[in-house]
Amino acid sequence: MGDACGVGADEKFMDLAIGQARQALKRDEVPVGAVVVSPSGDVVGTGHNLRESLVDPTAHAEIMALREAGEAIGDWRLVGCSVYVTVEPCPMCAGALVNARIQKLVFGVRDPKAGAVVSLFSLASDDRLNHRFEVVEGVRESECAGLLREFFRRLRSGR
Repeated sequence: MGDACGVGADEKFMDLAIGQARQALKRDEVPVGAVVVSPSGDVVGTGHNLRESLVDPTAHAEIMALREAGEAIGDWRLVGCSVYVTVEPCPMCAGALVNARIQKLVFGVRDPKAGAVVSLFSLASDDRLNHRFEVVEGVRESECAGLLREFFRRLRSGR
């Protein structure tokens, strides 16, 4: 496994998630990107926000990446997989991570208005749920926050 689980891997896979967030930004979607990585270190799912494009309230980056990973693995249980996402997951996405049985979540920036992992709720560590997962936060935080600032600056300027 080697680099598949270490700090260097967190940076590498977050870079891929940031690339996904940039794709969302190009489509005038909120720039959130996500990547699912198998226990062996292979990327098995990627996604970015597509709510506006698909007219679908569930088309969050994490959901798109989890769907792709489930298809790639052939199972909805993503046991041992890690998820890298640029912004702290909302309640829907954090719940999906619990349901998918992921092992680890790495995210870039907290979401004080909708974050369900550390900001508003603690779904990743709630003993009442049937699954819990490791959380690493703040990886490439300034880049992730910068993409959000750019999006909302554009939105306010009318572009």
